Amino acid sequence: MIGKLKGLVDSYGEDFVILDVGGVGYVVHCSTRTLQNLPQAGEAATLAIETHVREDMIRLYGFRSDAEREWFRILQTVQGVGAKVALAILSVLDPGALATAIAMADKAAVARAPGVGPKLAARLVAELKDKAPAFGVVDPVVASLAGAVEDRRAPQPAADAISALVNLGYGQPQAAAAIAAAMRQSGEDAPAATLIRLGLKELAR
Repeated sequence: MIGKLKGLVDSYGEDFVILDVGGVGYVVHCSTRTLQNLPQAGEAATLAIETHVREDMIRLYGFRSDAEREWFRILQTVQGVGAKVALAILSVLDPGALATAIAMADKAAVARAPGVGPKLAARLVAELKDKAPAFGVVDPVVASLAGAVEDRRAPQPAADAISALVNLGYGQPQAAAAIAAAMRQSGEDAPAATLIRLGLKELAR
């Protein structure tokens, strides 16, 4: 199995790069984000590789980091997500943003990827939420509150406060983060009005 390739960029296709390694040109399929960050033809590049072997073909997928490759693998554990959809998601969200979106139950962010509808986005968030914090810099308290709101388990004042901020035009992840910070300051038993006031202060920073 090929785990890494280091060579010169030969040329680009729509969704792949040909990497010249010692005179052998490897066709490596990549996300749009990865392709955009690779150097020009003739310059050196290194890619982490995921090798897919089928009866009728061998296909290489390339990534700029091990974290991106790991997310490529994890995404495909969800039913309905193959290599093409996984690359589409990684074209829209880098590993950190993807981890945050899943931890915060931000289905809209995941659904921005081509081929990912609302149902699949919801499934991705639900099935991967326990894996996301390990890959991101998401505050566990914020992730927990976002998940509680999503599952309708959040304390009513917190749910009401988040709903109020969303109605003011803030995104659900932003609102959840602000109210989580407000709950840290005022305690979990604070009324919704207090949480909204502190949450707005947090958002104004």
